[in-house]
Amino acid sequence: MIVRSLDEVNDTDADIKTPTWRSRRVILAKEKVGFSFHETVLYAGTETTMWYANHIELVHCIEGEAELTNEETGEKHIITPGTLYLLDGHERHTVRPKTDFRVLCVFNPPVTGREVHDENGVYPLIVEDEESTGSPA
Repeated sequence: MIVRSLDEVNDTDADIKTPTWRSRRVILAKEKVGFSFHETVLYAGTETTMWYANHIELVHCIEGEAELTNEETGEKHIITPGTLYLLDGHERHTVRPKTDFRVLCVFNPPVTGREVHDENGVYPLIVEDEESTGSPA
């Protein structure tokens, strides 16, 4: 059983901060549970374009409001608390928070925590090896 608070993640390598968002990666690939789980805040008045070419992401809004644009179709959605979106087709998308936008995110395959968005907004697919996790085969 894993029990972990956000306070335990704060200011660690699993607390990723950028000019447009902060993501606390609570569960990562090293836990070997088949997904990763993040609490992310995208900051009001910013714009972030992402494309998870190697991952499926589910995003559930728990606070704030943002406009979500599917960059492939131009379709726009207003996301508010209680609304989720699933990027099951690896859609390139842009999030424009109207207020600070707090979401809970699940990634499959799980992220390691070392991923960085490239120039296209893509996370590379990094797989944990047994040596780096200390897990038995």
